[in-house]
Amino acid sequence: MNGYLKVDKDDVIAVIDERIYGSFIEQLGRAVYTGIYQPDHPSADSDGFRQDVIEAINKLNVPLIRYPGGNFLSQYRWEDGIGPKEDRPTRLDLAWREIETNQFGLHEFMKWSQKVGAKPNMAVNLGTRGIQAAADLVEYCNFPGGTYLSDLRQKYGAKQPFKIKTWCLGNEMDGPWEIGAKTASEYAHLANETAKAMRRVDDTIELVACGSSSMDNPTFGDWEETVLDECYDNIDYLSLHRYYGFYNDDDPTELDNFLGKNVDLDQFIKGVVAMCDAVKARKRSNKTINLSFDEWNVWYHSNDADTKVTPWQVGPHLLEDVYNFEDALLVGSLLITLLKNSDRVKIGCLAQLVNVIAPIMTDTNGDVWLQSIFYPFMQVSNYGTGVALTPHVDVPTYSSREFDSVPYLDTITTYSKDAHSLTIFAENKNQHEEINFKADLNNFKCDQIIEATQFYGYQPKETNKDGQMELKPLIKVKLDDNQVTAKLQPLSWNMIRISVK
Repeated sequence: MNGYLKVDKDDVIAVIDERIYGSFIEQLGRAVYTGIYQPDHPSADSDGFRQDVIEAINKLNVPLIRYPGGNFLSQYRWEDGIGPKEDRPTRLDLAWREIETNQFGLHEFMKWSQKVGAKPNMAVNLGTRGIQAAADLVEYCNFPGGTYLSDLRQKYGAKQPFKIKTWCLGNEMDGPWEIGAKTASEYAHLANETAKAMRRVDDTIELVACGSSSMDNPTFGDWEETVLDECYDNIDYLSLHRYYGFYNDDDPTELDNFLGKNVDLDQFIKGVVAMCDAVKARKRSNKTINLSFDEWNVWYHSNDADTKVTPWQVGPHLLEDVYNFEDALLVGSLLITLLKNSDRVKIGCLAQLVNVIAPIMTDTNGDVWLQSIFYPFMQVSNYGTGVALTPHVDVPTYSSREFDSVPYLDTITTYSKDAHSLTIFAENKNQHEEINFKADLNNFKCDQIIEATQFYGYQPKETNKDGQMELKPLIKVKLDDNQVTAKLQPLSWNMIRISVK
C-alpha cells in the first residue's frame, strides 16, 4: 500500500500552543495519594512528593496541569487545603465517595507543579459554591499582598503571588452526575457573573467556560449556544471533553472502528468551532473564542472493577485502566487530530496523569511503570513544537461500523524554526499491510535524519505491565533531497525527525 504526504513550509495550520500537551490531576483515586504524593515512600522528597513520579512526568514534558477536578471540584472547599496540615479537616468526597484528608492542597500542588515544570490550570467550584468563593481564590493566589486573603497566603509560606493565568469556570456542569449540576441558562448566568468578579481581582487571567461534558448529551449544541450567548465577552475558551471506549473484543473489525475514532474527535472539534463562530457572527464580535480540550483519553478498561470498590476509603484503586497497544495507537492518532486543529485548540489536558486513566502508574510500595500510551504522548509533547503544517495526504481509506473513509495513514508534520527541525508523526492503521510512505517536504532545505523510530511489533491487547515495550529504530527510512521514504509497518506509530538548514 502506498501513502503519500506533501507539506509546504508556507502552508501553516497554526503556531502550536504548548498548552495543547497539558494534563490533569484530580483528587480522585490514587492520582494524588500514593500517586504524586506519598511521604512514606522511599523516593519521597522533603515535601512528600514521589521523585520517581516526577522523573517520569519530566520525560513527558507536560507544560500545564489542570487541578483539582474534575467531578471532585463541584463540592470542594479550597480553604480546606491550606494552612497547617494538622489543622486541615477530613471530609467526605461526594463525587467519588472517598475520604479526603486534605493533606495535599493548593500550596502542595503549586510546589509540585514547579518541580514537574508545569503551570497550573486552576478550577473553581461552581457546583456547590459560586462567585465569592471563586473571587476569593483568585485573590488568595494572585493578589500581591495587603489584604486578608493575600496576607494569609504569605502567612502560609508563599510570599510571592502564584500568578495563576488559566482558570476553569466549573466542571461538566451539564452532567446529571455532577454535584450541583445546572441547566444551561443557570450555568451561563453564574459563569458570566463569576468571570466578571474574578477579572475584577485580576484582569490578566484567562477563563475557560464549560461546554457540554459530552457530545452525546441531549443538550449538546443548545448548551453551547446558551453559554456563549451569555458569557462570550467575559471568557476566552470553551471546554470540550471526550473519552473513547472499545467494547466488542470478539469482532476483529472492531479494531478498525476503534482506530477510526479520531474521525469522531475531528468532527466534534469542528462542530464546536462552528458553534463558537456562529455566536461570534451573530454578536458582530471581533473576538474569537478558542477551545480547551481539557479532558480526553481512552477510558473503559476499569469500568467493571470500579463497581466493586468499597466506598469511603482514602486513595482507593479507581479508574486504573491498564492500557494496551491499540490504545497507544489511538492516543497517537488523537494527538495528531489535536495538532490538525491547533488553529483553534489551544489547551489540551490528557486525563489524567498518574494512576487514574493515566500514562504513569505507581506501585504503592514499589516503583513507577509506564503505560503504552506514554510513548506517543512523550514523542509528540517533546517534538511536536513550532508550527503545524497542513498535511496533504493521498492514501487508501476504509469504512467501519461508525465511520466512512478512514485514511489508513494518519500523519502530521511540525516545523520548529528554533530547533531547525521538522518532525513527521505517522501512524499506519492497517492491520495487515505495510505502507510505502513518501513525503515531499516543499520549500525546506533538509539536511539529515536526526532520529527515526517506530512503536511496533506488539499484539493489540498487549500491555506494558512487564515493562517490555519500547520505541524501536525505524530502519527502512531514507532522505533524498527534500523527499523522505520509509516502510511503515502494519499497526505502527512512527516518528521521523529531520534537521533543516
